[in-house]
Amino acid sequence: MNTIASVAALAGVGVGTVSRVLNDSSAVSGSTRMRVLEAIEALDYEPSAAARALSTGRTSTIGVLAPFFTEPSVVERLRGATHRLAEAGYQVTLLDVERPEQGEAALRSLSVKGRVDGLLVVSLPPTPAQLERLSVAGVPVVLVDRRADGAAAVFIDDEAGGRLATEHLLGLGHRRIAFLGDVEDGPFGFTSSAARRRGYEAAVRDAGLEPRRDLVRLGPHRRDAARAATLDLLAVGEPPTAIFAASDHQALGVLEGAAAAGVAVPERLSVVGFDGVELARYCGLTTVAQPLEESGVRGADLLLTMLAGGTPRSRELHLELQVRNTTAPLPGTGTTHVEESRPARTRLLNGMMREFQAI
Repeated sequence: MNTIASVAALAGVGVGTVSRVLNDSSAVSGSTRMRVLEAIEALDYEPSAAARALSTGRTSTIGVLAPFFTEPSVVERLRGATHRLAEAGYQVTLLDVERPEQGEAALRSLSVKGRVDGLLVVSLPPTPAQLERLSVAGVPVVLVDRRADGAAAVFIDDEAGGRLATEHLLGLGHRRIAFLGDVEDGPFGFTSSAARRRGYEAAVRDAGLEPRRDLVRLGPHRRDAARAATLDLLAVGEPPTAIFAASDHQALGVLEGAAAAGVAVPERLSVVGFDGVELARYCGLTTVAQPLEESGVRGADLLLTMLAGGTPRSRELHLELQVRNTTAPLPGTGTTHVEESRPARTRLLNGMMREFQAI
């Protein structure tokens, strides 16, 4: 296998000169640089990444730490981040976190200088001590879908999103609106569901109503759990006429539960999700959409700015209510709403749900 010494011998220069050419140093004449580059091409020489890291102090590798890689929202964020980092010439090391201790171990490992050039943390909340260790090690950090003091971040206003979803349902005449979200104060420290619940409650109060605890269901972030919670809600004496789910993943479970209970959506139950994952569009789900892929791109851009010596500016991304087939005016309220014929819409939604349940 050809080595840097082989290149130096063919070009008639020292190993140090080859190293300077590889590192794009200006301390090499044009003719010498050309001879070295010709020797590299002739030998098809590929410098060792480890050796280059020792020479330059850079690994050309970015770490991306994220929970639950298979979650649709995480997949879309990672797609944006990895594409942008690859365009910039970086290799990406993806670190999946399925348990809290995995995240702690990964952050501890990446706090060692020379492992990665920078770190993108998706949805997880590093502690101040963890951020300090990374800073001491010279590892710049950007948070996506989180905020923390002293860290650049790309984020949304989850509370405003919860308000947006609930105001849509209130505007359609609904008053018995349920909220279905995650267990709060969980081991991962996720806060988005709780913030969306606060937005829901604020919108209900602004409408002159009092939030009803009996219409709130918190549980594991699973489709089957959302389905079971929906069946429970629909079995109460005065069931809700609308449900706001804290994620599209859970909203799909709500649609399954409604179908199992024989409750037509949207004729008898309106449903709103949150996130705007690709599957929501195919299922005709009304949702509060956030730019998931863009959040990954913007996070990567902030990190690249830091690596280039610039000063990053945290960025709040916009939210958009996407009204589709799962919300409609409450019958008898006189609320107007432009929509396709209800029978056709119901047939379309039921067909989509049958296909989805087969997945």
